[in-house]
Formats: sequence, C-alpha cells, structure tokens
Amino acid sequence: MQLDDRKIKIMQAIIRNYLETGEPVGSRTISKYTDLNLSSATIRNEMADLEEMGYILQPHTSAGRIPSDKGYRLYVDTMMEEKERELEELKEMMIEREDKMDHLLKQVAKLLAVNTNYATMISAPAVHKNKLKFIQLSRVDVHQLLAVIVMEGNVIKNNILPVAGELTDETLLKLNILLNTHLNGLTLEEINLATIAALKTQAGIHSDIVSEVMDAIAEGIKEEEDLQIYTSGANNIFKYPELADNTKASEIINTFEEKQMLTEFVQEQLSDETNTGIQVYIGNETPIQTMKDCSVVTATYELGEGMRGTIGIIGPKRMDYDKVIGTLRTITHQLDDLYKKKQ
Repeated sequence: MQLDDRKIKIMQAIIRNYLETGEPVGSRTISKYTDLNLSSATIRNEMADLEEMGYILQPHTSAGRIPSDKGYRLYVDTMMEEKERELEELKEMMIEREDKMDHLLKQVAKLLAVNTNYATMISAPAVHKNKLKFIQLSRVDVHQLLAVIVMEGNVIKNNILPVAGELTDETLLKLNILLNTHLNGLTLEEINLATIAALKTQAGIHSDIVSEVMDAIAEGIKEEEDLQIYTSGANNIFKYPELADNTKASEIINTFEEKQMLTEFVQEQLSDETNTGIQVYIGNETPIQTMKDCSVVTATYELGEGMRGTIGIIGPKRMDYDKVIGTLRTITHQLDDLYKKKQ
C-alpha cells in the first residue's frame, strides 16, 4: 500500500494533535485540523489504511487513534527532512545581494511566523550614531557638483549640488581635502556649529558649497534613521484563546499595522549598544502597552561597522521559549554569515 501525500498529512495531523492533547484522535478532529477539505468518512478510510500499515493504533474499541513507534519514526524523519529543506531555503535566501535586503527580511519574517506559529517582526539594519567615512565632490557640469557621501556600513548617498560658477580642479581638490579632514569619523551630533563655521571660513567664497554638503549629510543620515520594519503572522494571535479576545487581538494587530510603537521599541533596543543577546519580556515587562498579555522575545543581529537590527517574536506567555530562542539564534547567525560572505 502506497504512503501518499494525503496519508502523510493525516498522519502528521494525528501526531501533532496527540502530542498536544494526549488523547486518541478521531476522524472528526482531523477534518477540522487539516486543510485537506476531506469528509470524515474519507479520513476514516485513510486512517484504517494507516492502521493496517502499522503507523497508528486504536487503543480501545470506538476510540480514536494514536501513533505507533513506526508512526513516530515516520514523523521525525519527515520533520527532519522538512527542516533541512527549510534550512537550505534559508541559506539560499541569505546569499541574496544586499540590495535585495528588504525582500530577504520579508521572507525571514514570514518564515519565522510559519515555523513558530507566532507573530514576528524584523527591522532593516540601521547604523546607530552613523559616522561619516568619506566625502567626494566631483564635477557634473559648470553649474553642478556630485557629492558622494559614504557612511558607516558602506551606506552611500549621492546628491547633486548647485554651484554659482565653474570650479577649477585645484579648488575642487582643496574642498575635498577640507571636508574630509574636518568631518571624517564624526557623527551628525558631533558636527557642531563651531565646526561648520570653521569650514565656511576656510572655504571662503565657496562657503555655500559647505552649506549644501552639510544639508546633504544631515538628510542622508536622517534617511538612515527612519527604520523599516517588516512584520508577519499577526493573525496567528487568534490561535491562542487568551489573546483572541476582540479588543486584545485588534490592539495587537493595529500595533503591527501602524508600526509606530514597534519602531519606538526597536529604536530603544538598538540605542543600547550592550543589548546584543536574546531578550525575553514577559507580560508587564513588555515595553509595548498593547502587548502586556504577551511575551516578546527579541534578538539583535549585527552586520559589522555598527549596522544592527532587531528580530522579535510575539506570542502568548505560554510560548515555546526553547524553540523561539533557538530559532532566533539560528537566524542571527545566518544573517551574520551573509554579511561576511559579502565582505
């Protein structure tokens, strides 16, 4: 007798349900538990076949079925194959180029939600207190300069700056040396009015160019501080009765949709440079007001040169902490490996 995909799905549903309840599993339970859209009669026939093949047992007459040792072995082997396949899929995602990071992070959030059955979030990598690495001014035409601003994390911003008249090569060289000498290695907070005044004085008649460059630097750093947060699995909240109350669930889902409170939470996480491990917030420990009935587990991933992001998993207080923490550690290591490959 062939063990086809339908039998395997029914077998997995029986085992998952039995693991959760400890009670023999009947056909009616399986009809509600799977997405196969099969009648109870069809499921009974499939269960009879599985029993004949030795994968499930009927402990008592008229009772449901429980898995046999052979059934458990099938489940574990199949599960291991699925996990290996998921890991390979994750590794393939991790070799995506960094310019596709947003797509990667969306997939990571989705994968985490599917694997854990909880709600998930992940922030794009950002550089806290971003420092300038290099500024390069070059001529576009008589009335325009291209300012290339390179920040930590190799974040590059290009800006076209207007100029009143043509600049000689010597003047352009002096402006490049002036800007890099005074600004390299500084954060925006460290570039004070005295520094800008000194630059303008030394630039002389070209002080307007210094002003344009400072505006471009401020805008570039501001853009990097606007966090992008990806979420997935918010509807998983409804799977847990203690969170499925209309008011509680809607507040949590609104938090995921609007993202303002998530952004503030992530910014607080990233501002603490000592916060590099796994953090577990249970109930009232959670800084997000709408999640006081939840547990929130976060991890900080680092991509070098100060680039950091936060991954979070949100679920009931009775969440599987061991699984969640192990999953977060795996993901952070994978993201770290991705960055090293791109060096």
